[in-house]
Amino acid sequence: MKKFISKMLVGVTAMSLLVGCGSDATKTETAQTTDAESGNVKIDKLTIGFVPSREPDEIVTATEPLKELLTNELAGLGYDIGEVDITVGTSFEAVGEGLSAGTIDVGLIPGGTYVLYDDGCDVLLTATRDGLSIESDNAKDWNDNKPTEATTEQVTYYRALIIAGPSEAGQAVAEKVNNGEELTWEDLDGLNWSVMNSSSPAGYIYPSLWLQDNYGKHITDLSHTALSDNYGTAFSRLASGQVDVLVTYADARRDNEDKWTSEYGRSASIWDETNVIGVTDGIYNDTISVSKSSPIMDDAFKAALSQAFINIGNTDAGKEVIAIYSHNGYVEANSEDYDSERKAQELIMSLQ
Repeated sequence: MKKFISKMLVGVTAMSLLVGCGSDATKTETAQTTDAESGNVKIDKLTIGFVPSREPDEIVTATEPLKELLTNELAGLGYDIGEVDITVGTSFEAVGEGLSAGTIDVGLIPGGTYVLYDDGCDVLLTATRDGLSIESDNAKDWNDNKPTEATTEQVTYYRALIIAGPSEAGQAVAEKVNNGEELTWEDLDGLNWSVMNSSSPAGYIYPSLWLQDNYGKHITDLSHTALSDNYGTAFSRLASGQVDVLVTYADARRDNEDKWTSEYGRSASIWDETNVIGVTDGIYNDTISVSKSSPIMDDAFKAALSQAFINIGNTDAGKEVIAIYSHNGYVEANSEDYDSERKAQELIMSLQ
């Protein structure tokens, strides 16, 4: 729908670009001033938006040191930042919309969210993450070789998993997979599923493609789905038996291993009580993207931001902060890197 509307309004858009070029330059100039003593460019406030893939309070606490790290790095690159404001969106889409509107300057967003909102934001960096000890598109391999461990190999992609929990129905489908039996659509449609919102790569898009490739179906064809606001909620529901299966990123059980027994009420290990029943294709890693509408964004500041985040990802303190999203560092990105995500989005939209 977004693309359809944009085509219908192409003439208006072109005219607005002609009118807006000068005003954008003026906005940047007024939002950035130069400190006479240091020579650095002064920016009063930098707003960073995170998507709620973990508990919001957990993200805010873990990323608090990022404020000082980023301020110090940018100071060395010629920018004095008065305040770094970190927010967690109510949804993945909320962060994308904030970037498009210019109310968020920088967004740490998945590739799927980026391509939905790439008319309003530019991608700067792709996250790298630790590889995993299991790299297979066969669900049984993940169960035969668990627990999943991190490796030192750095990768720019990850997989999504369909994970069955301790409910009777969840254990039944897991048993079929571990016996080498093929699951039927009826097996899957009889389950209660936890899914994320429609722009989440691991929580919606790629599992939908998995269903399409294997069964000619889509998440919207499932009879019983529950939308979870974050993966912590999804695992809590899986542990309690409210849902039989969830869809998530491949190392999510590592992130929720302790909570499984300490907060979610289980006595046995998450590795004993959960099994993989489906594995998606690889998903290109999360992005650091910036708003096209932000009054502080110009090419020079985008270059400084990119270098600052790369530098932060190369320090122990920085790695500790960005580990909240399983990031281990950053490399420069291009819009074309996410063409596979665009194809995925197009397929998802065509099925709705």
